[in-house]
Amino acid sequence: MTDERVTDGRRIAELLASELVARTDGPLAGLELVDVRDADGDQFGEFAYAVEREGERVAEVYVHQDRTRVEFRIGLDALPRAAAERGLRVRPKASRPPRAIVFVEDGAQVKRVLPVVVDCLDAA
Repeated sequence: MTDERVTDGRRIAELLASELVARTDGPLAGLELVDVRDADGDQFGEFAYAVEREGERVAEVYVHQDRTRVEFRIGLDALPRAAAERGLRVRPKASRPPRAIVFVEDGAQVKRVLPVVVDCLDAA
């Protein structure tokens, strides 16, 4: 085990992508990454990829220099509680249709995002 903390936004997004598509059974099975781009990240967040289930867009992932943000489109009622229970920072996004953002600030938080995705899928 290493004491090094992964705080590069691009690397965090890559770790999240690997975790999302690695599942072949269970509630995350069937998720796919679409509109994948080679994003290096910037201060405003550069679009990296979208996550879909059966053709429905579930979330979009944006790369910042020092973190990744996941903009959820479904399960928004369940999201604040699900993220807070796992120690993740979340906030609503003023947009139409509404969205909510979860911030993934280091590589270790990637594993905590997965049950949040499951809760949002179940609530949709």
